[in-house]
Amino acid sequence: MYYNDKTIVYFDGNFLKAEEAGMNLYGQSLHYGYSVFEGIKSYNTEYGTKIFKAEEHYERLKRSAELMYIPFDYSVSELTDLTYELLERNGFKDAYIRPLVTCSPNMSLSKGQKSYLSLLAWEWSNGYLADKMKIMTSGFQRPNPNAFKVEAKVGGHYVNSILACQDAKDKGYDEALLLDENGNVAESSGANIFYEKGGTLFTPAKGSILPGITRQTVFEICSELNIPVKETFFKPEEMRGADAAFFCGTAAEIVALDSLDDVPFTKNWEDTASGKVQQAYQKLVRVLSL
Repeated sequence: MYYNDKTIVYFDGNFLKAEEAGMNLYGQSLHYGYSVFEGIKSYNTEYGTKIFKAEEHYERLKRSAELMYIPFDYSVSELTDLTYELLERNGFKDAYIRPLVTCSPNMSLSKGQKSYLSLLAWEWSNGYLADKMKIMTSGFQRPNPNAFKVEAKVGGHYVNSILACQDAKDKGYDEALLLDENGNVAESSGANIFYEKGGTLFTPAKGSILPGITRQTVFEICSELNIPVKETFFKPEEMRGADAAFFCGTAAEIVALDSLDDVPFTKNWEDTASGKVQQAYQKLVRVLSL
């Protein structure tokens, strides 16, 4: 799915075949999950291949590295140019792009001394999730913000996501809904969440969530469409049986949810404000204009 013998990647200053790239077995990233990354998508638009919100993603990558004390001196413009070159070398238009910053060999629990940039991409014309997902409230919590830099996109944080997502699938659901340490709704294993009641959208306030770039895009769409949206703390019981709900993220895009803990969302998706947001997002990424 991800690469073949012709796939080109960028690693530590060079473009090379994916199968030729290697990783040091003594690196902190391999042993401790001490890495930062991004998930970005490009689209085949009427103006050619365009990376959606490249600047915002690469600003966050740099911020994540800073928060994790990882030295990283690429500029946003350098990262963007390298990514467009990567897409061109592979002939990709609709693609998922994975920038990854790993660290040099170090077996001690100290900050990284040197970092390596990898840029990977593969063709991806739709989200990784399907509409009408059945989700469950997870017994796994989101990492405590007093223990982790939850606003950074860190490789090691996603062990928590794997556990929660697999637990949900083992129990017959499509995805997990994680709560924070106070029992408030946080996010899924890899996406932000909104629910709708009476034409207003609600989404968890910052604190234990990764405030996603797609989440911010939803705010922008709601402003354009005059859809009220509120950031607030709420319990899962406030979501159950709501009019509608959706996950959002770069890979997922906007994904309608069917039910939470076997309680269905009640309105026809096409008749909801959430459905309008989904349509507007698809137009935005393809046309780059509302």
